[in-house]
Amino acid sequence: MSSHAAASTTSVGNSAQVGGHIQRHKLVDRIYHWVMAVCTLTLLATSLLPIVGWKFAWLTIHWITGLIVTAAVIYHIIRALFFQDPMSMVADTQDIANLTAGGRPGKYNLAQKLYHLAIAILILCGIATGLLMLRKIDTPFWERNAYWFGDQTWGVIYAIHDFVAMSLVTMIMIHIYFALRPDEWHLTRSMFRGWISRKEYLDHFDPKRWKAKEEP
Repeated sequence: MSSHAAASTTSVGNSAQVGGHIQRHKLVDRIYHWVMAVCTLTLLATSLLPIVGWKFAWLTIHWITGLIVTAAVIYHIIRALFFQDPMSMVADTQDIANLTAGGRPGKYNLAQKLYHLAIAILILCGIATGLLMLRKIDTPFWERNAYWFGDQTWGVIYAIHDFVAMSLVTMIMIHIYFALRPDEWHLTRSMFRGWISRKEYLDHFDPKRWKAKEEP
């Protein structure tokens, strides 16, 4: 081992003994995450449970929840573009190189970035088709107009919306699986308390790629 590598290892090792919390998610971002989680589960429950025989007045709950999700996503996009670092969620060449080199990631690894991309596409498709489908129901804001599109176009809209619902079931199962893995608990805990320990930061992340802020 070179003297430079030995010095780096010693530095990290010594730093790991120092206590402290590294901020990973601000409170406002954690609230957004849990609002989206509750809303997504509500949307899936109100759309899928009636199919398997649970009869209840699901439609009003479903479209109101859909509007909440729409507002939350608009808020998230604005916050991500203007108040956060949107590039931290974009896959780059270093992420790909880490697949073979075994390097540590920045704030998010390649799998998380690809998962986020897939979820973003699905949610945006669900919102777009859901807003169009609102034209087929009466609400306090407008009267239904089932003839806004032809039957074939409505069929495509419904097919996309249903595909999104079924895909989200799979994506949620994947998310829960990884959240419960012991090697991912530091990430799961951070979505509750907002921080990881300094040791977890140094063990799992590259400080050069994620210049994190230490909490007081």
